[in-house]
Amino acid sequence: MLDVAITQELADLRPPASPFRLSRPERERLVQRSFHALYRWYTDRSQRTRNWNPDTSFDWRAYRRTHSPTVLQVLEGFYAVEQYAPDYTYELIRLVRQGYGRSQFVLRWGSEEEKHADLWRNTLLHSGQRTPEWIEAYTEELRARAWLLNWDEPIRNILYTVIQERATQLNYLNLAALARGEGKAGFEADHDLELARMAQTIAVDEAAHFAFFLAGAQLFLYYFPEETCEALLDVLKLFQMPAADLVPNYEAFTAALHDADLFGRRKYARDVVRVAIDALGVESLAALEAGVHERRNVPQEDGTLRSTQANFGVRFDVIESSLDGIFRRIGAFEHRVGLADVAPTRFERVVW
Repeated sequence: MLDVAITQELADLRPPASPFRLSRPERERLVQRSFHALYRWYTDRSQRTRNWNPDTSFDWRAYRRTHSPTVLQVLEGFYAVEQYAPDYTYELIRLVRQGYGRSQFVLRWGSEEEKHADLWRNTLLHSGQRTPEWIEAYTEELRARAWLLNWDEPIRNILYTVIQERATQLNYLNLAALARGEGKAGFEADHDLELARMAQTIAVDEAAHFAFFLAGAQLFLYYFPEETCEALLDVLKLFQMPAADLVPNYEAFTAALHDADLFGRRKYARDVVRVAIDALGVESLAALEAGVHERRNVPQEDGTLRSTQANFGVRFDVIESSLDGIFRRIGAFEHRVGLADVAPTRFERVVW
């Protein structure tokens, strides 16, 4: 039996292959194995650095009870969206359950999202402006209908989640700034350092979620470029925040976000879409759309079709560099815990 180090050395000497020359099952295997490694690394960091409790990690007696109707409307909307965590988790598990690492991550992600719902529910309860009975009735109204996937397909859903997690993080960061007195004028009653700490805590979670889903999207873009570019274009054209069609007072929620200058079209374009597509190596939306529309499928020897468009308006060197950094961090984690001795994860590079 070959030593693990020798096996790794031989693998490193093997020349990279074009993703179009790798069979689909081989590319799927690489993606699923990478998700498993990402999940292990993510869980280690989550448990060591973000293990907070919505009831005991904050001083609820220091939380202000004089927040403006606008900020209360925002908190109510945050709770409404986050309390669908059981639906988000159930739907995604159903979609990706065949992949061990990705489905395990969805369980972990769901457990963190339910804490967000609990915390925003607490902000309403401790505000003195929403009674326990009102909160129960509101929750029953919200739970009367279930959230469903926008697309019953893994690649589009992970790209959607990249955009959604970044947008959610931005909302929470901007609320934290407002509560620290660094936001729009006229909200002095909402200066509340404890609320700022709560919003910042959840924003850190959302940043970690964004990073995980982004890494997964980069894997799909790297190994399945033609499908992922087409899916990204669809998601960007049709994106809306989750539960927009379920929350009964969603228009009032979005109006409050705008009034408090927490979110809006300009912030979405500049601080969400631009950040996401830069991280995905997209040169411009126009270049992406042109690449998708110009691609042609040609038959291969095995009867399958392959795209003749190799660029799609995406800088694959950016994707490869980002993935290389991720796999280096995974490698350091696996070395620390001993996984490198028995089942090391390596980054399988391809030629573009």
